[in-house]
Amino acid sequence: MSLLTRWPREQLMLSVEERRRAVQAVEKAFAPTLESLQVDIGLKEQFEQIYVPLAAWLVERQRGQSKPLVVGINGAQGAGKSTLFNLLEVILEEGFGLRVIGFSIDDLYRTRAEREELGREVHPLMETRGVPGTHDVALGIELLESLLHAGPDTLTKIPVFDKSIDDRCPPTVWQEWLGPVDVIVFEGWCVGAEPQTEEELAQAVNSLEADEDPDGVWRRYVNAQLAGPYQRLFEYLDLLLMLKVPSMQAVYQWRAQQEEKLAERVRYIYDTLQPTSHLRIMNPSEIRRFIAHYERLTRAMLEELPDRVDICLYLNENHKISDILINKGRPLLTSRQSGVEFSL
Repeated sequence: MSLLTRWPREQLMLSVEERRRAVQAVEKAFAPTLESLQVDIGLKEQFEQIYVPLAAWLVERQRGQSKPLVVGINGAQGAGKSTLFNLLEVILEEGFGLRVIGFSIDDLYRTRAEREELGREVHPLMETRGVPGTHDVALGIELLESLLHAGPDTLTKIPVFDKSIDDRCPPTVWQEWLGPVDVIVFEGWCVGAEPQTEEELAQAVNSLEADEDPDGVWRRYVNAQLAGPYQRLFEYLDLLLMLKVPSMQAVYQWRAQQEEKLAERVRYIYDTLQPTSHLRIMNPSEIRRFIAHYERLTRAMLEELPDRVDICLYLNENHKISDILINKGRPLLTSRQSGVEFSL
């Protein structure tokens, strides 16, 4: 029996025909990818068993609302937040006819000049993008307000951050969205995170904190930002999903893979004969140091966030969804190691 018919009825009231059309739409949209793979790796089955039911679950919550549904996606570096959004975007638009817009907390990074100023005024570690305090929260709130109250002629501009140069792109190249929207997806590594206690902040979690933040000035400032402006930003979320990575080691490995893809993309765009010294592509040791900035909050979220989110998608070491929990820890389905077998 398909998982389409096994999601809890009280939480998924869409008709069989609606879900069938959604599955067909997403299969059509991804047909070239499925055909090019030439090997059955379960992607098509995942559309029907995981992604379409998840999208339908969101549709049911969007129906009847007088405003757009704001969905947060939390996940550590390399977890696959952008991929999950891209899948949901196609399914919600092609399968259910909704208008969907998404942006990342990465799009809200402060400019390099602003972070350098924070490095001088607060702590040198604030120059490195990523932790709370290095984003323009006011810009994020302004963006959400524009989308939430958009009329037919409202033009919303979405900032763009170029990681290859570690700086925000000029407004002339920002993305544009015209008119109202049904679903807003806001994804990011710390979306939905809560501040830590003073006791938790007292102990360094890695050598970066022990050597470069021995007095805790940096981590306390980050925590204060998370407790204040970031909580006001997260209050806009109607629902929160989490892609839970299996370990910190997986974060290092998957973030390194992301950097490799970024480097390949940059090499494709830039002629190899042109100077590339201005590009900010990280090597393995730089990636490990970079991730160390995120480690404290990442570990805290892996510990406590699954019990707070609306849906938690557990990833295994092969970067596949192996378990799903819905509505604050209530088991929904489990993947058996022996194969693609699910049960409620």
